[in-house]
Amino acid sequence: MSVRNSRGLKPRSNPSTSTVAAMRSKRVAKAPIRILLADDHAIIRDGLRSLLSSDGLQVIAQATDGREAVRLAREHQPDLAILDIAMPLLNGIDAAREIGSASPKTQAILLTVHSEDQYVLEAVRAGIRGYVLKTQVTEDLMRAIREVAGGALYLSPSVSETVLRALRAKSHASADPLTPREREVLRLIADGKTTKQVAQLLGVSAKTADAHRTRLMAKLDIHETASLVRYAIRRGLIEA
Repeated sequence: MSVRNSRGLKPRSNPSTSTVAAMRSKRVAKAPIRILLADDHAIIRDGLRSLLSSDGLQVIAQATDGREAVRLAREHQPDLAILDIAMPLLNGIDAAREIGSASPKTQAILLTVHSEDQYVLEAVRAGIRGYVLKTQVTEDLMRAIREVAGGALYLSPSVSETVLRALRAKSHASADPLTPREREVLRLIADGKTTKQVAQLLGVSAKTADAHRTRLMAKLDIHETASLVRYAIRRGLIEA
């Protein structure tokens, strides 16, 4: 029912109130996407930051390794985390897994030189929503950010339809049998670290590190380091 004054006219709305409300709504709509950058090369981080800032995006934190990326994601709760696949301490795929727990609202975009299906499949299993090839980062990254921020999955065009079909077919058929900690141990072993070095990097005792190594070998039915290295490469945990 309409409300009218004594002259039978509808009351005028307060133009100043409407204007303020519209301005507030506009400011909310234009809130910049908050981004965490993680790459161990300062030159690459600087270039990415300049690219993102020029498009109105907000880089709120930068990490030089996977562990720092997880810590900063927990601290800042960014909208997006853009992660290099090959980083010290924790690679981009495993960092994305941990970020998913530390900051559930944060969506991850992976930067990589690899278009092989095993890398893409491992990334999607880890919850990564964007997969951008470094050779096409200038063309693809901004589109990936828009797509992922809007709730979609984005893969660089060079990742073929064959890979997409493989993802759909395999994503539920071949789950990773290892725990996140066992994947860390496997990656460090494949990187040539001794049991003592693994223990130091993970902050556990040598006995615990050795127990992890024994357990993952039993799970995989792999009992020599060279075979572990080949397995880690196939799973995209390390680069060949």
